[in-house]
Amino acid sequence: MEKIVIIGANDFQNSLILKAKELGYETHVFAWQDGSIGEKTADVFYPISIVEKERIYEECVKIKPVAVVSIASDLASITVNYVARKLNLPCNDEACVRVTTNKYEMRKCLKENGISVPKFYKHFENEKIDYENKISLPVIVKPTDRSGSRGITKITRYEDIEKAVERSVKDSFEKCAIVEEYIEGDEYSCEAISYNGKHRILAVTKKYTTGSPNFIETGHIEPAGLPYEKQAQIEETIKKALDALGVKNGASHSEFKLDAAGNVKIIEIGARMGGDCIGSNLVQLSTGYDFVKMVIDVGLGKEPDFTHVCNPSNAAIKFIFNQEDYNEINEFIEKHLETLVYESGIKKNESVVDSSTRWGFVIFASDNRELLEKIFCQNGGWRSIGKENH
Repeated sequence: MEKIVIIGANDFQNSLILKAKELGYETHVFAWQDGSIGEKTADVFYPISIVEKERIYEECVKIKPVAVVSIASDLASITVNYVARKLNLPCNDEACVRVTTNKYEMRKCLKENGISVPKFYKHFENEKIDYENKISLPVIVKPTDRSGSRGITKITRYEDIEKAVERSVKDSFEKCAIVEEYIEGDEYSCEAISYNGKHRILAVTKKYTTGSPNFIETGHIEPAGLPYEKQAQIEETIKKALDALGVKNGASHSEFKLDAAGNVKIIEIGARMGGDCIGSNLVQLSTGYDFVKMVIDVGLGKEPDFTHVCNPSNAAIKFIFNQEDYNEINEFIEKHLETLVYESGIKKNESVVDSSTRWGFVIFASDNRELLEKIFCQNGGWRSIGKENH
């Protein structure tokens, strides 16, 4: 039986593990041993941290996999591409990995290639910068190399930047923060699959967040409901950005805003599938395409398969932050059960400080888009969660 190596064992990697097994491959999974579900679903599990790329490579020499893959993790993608490159398997090159896993390097690369990005500065630990003479307020401060809403703060006073930088630096692996111009406008993301340098846009997602100061995602809906002309402009911009970053193989997740003039402003791009169940669930529900299988296809050196595996519909995910949200969404489900298909995962936490500490989620699919949009118009506690916890 042919073998596939998967980097990571948590919930979102589990969909990749199960898909590889469904396709008839033996799954060899590497991750820090912490009781994650992938430790149990993998055919063979190796208790090796995903950052120990040399150790993983040494094991892969013995395993002889036909593909090395991962989804929805910047950290895992570093090891995936390192190991795949050394095994002469399909991957992205070292330069691409560097610029797609570091927000500062990404901004720099996009700017050099004529792609519109917010004004930005890199801030090293213990560095002193007079931002009052460099950038206009408001600004966003975040770690250069983290995701999942970790260490992100919107700042409206210059005297507050230093404290926000300290927080972001603390969350950063390389102990650096990026201070960038805040762009007004609705937030979106774009999922794409690339094969040998050719990009196919799969879906554009409308994003909902807690807003200032921490911008934790409260939910997503696909398709985004944008007009055809705007969709075409987005696709052109994203493809140009992927080329600039050197993305040639695998999934990508691009976050952007549409400003008041309708211009596409790239926020960041990861050479991996979007998290929050966007890539693993919403794309298939909204397009009919098996995005997870496409990642495996490209990892195997095959063209991605665009066969429809289900009928496209409207899809949404709503995140639960507190008991009020929990009660509200259950009332919504009871009221509209006949017109919804849904699944959920709930684990209550005492407080929500970033994406990883939300209580859980409910995923919906429905032909009625207006119905799905209603779940983001409730009066739940997520509207004030950022201020309550920070």
